Amino acid sequence: MFHNKQVIRSKSFYQLHSPNKHQGSSLVIAIFIIVVLSLLGAALVKMMASSQKNVAFEVLGTRAYTAAQTGVQWQLAQLFPVGLGTSPTKKCSDVGHAPPIINNTSGLKGCAIISPIGCSDFLHDGVRYYTVTSIGSCDIDGEVTSRIIEVEARSL
Repeated sequence: MFHNKQVIRSKSFYQLHSPNKHQGSSLVIAIFIIVVLSLLGAALVKMMASSQKNVAFEVLGTRAYTAAQTGVQWQLAQLFPVGLGTSPTKKCSDVGHAPPIINNTSGLKGCAIISPIGCSDFLHDGVRYYTVTSIGSCDIDGEVTSRIIEVEARSL
């Protein structure tokens, strides 16, 4: 019997002290989980900020493309005017190369067509061929984006 009492004491000793050993490990696990979730949250915030910046650059690039497209269309309208009594075959040297001001157009504020608009032409077998190049640039809060468009056309 003496031996059985000693075993009982051993069991009660381990039962009393066993939960205290695991209390410290749960604190370490909780801190680890908090740190991991904080790192994941910081990474998510950084990705969202980067995504917003990319969308802003994409919008700015689209606006610069529209400005360049406007410059090309303006130059082509000078080369191929609509209406009676207009010369069907104008040379690039016959028209102005100073682009219109588009900064006052809503949606193109902060944008401009870089002057001069490039235009070159040559005559081959009675047909005049044109190459028109326009650069559109947008500057918003110090961020500058530009796009170049080149169009080839020919007279009829």
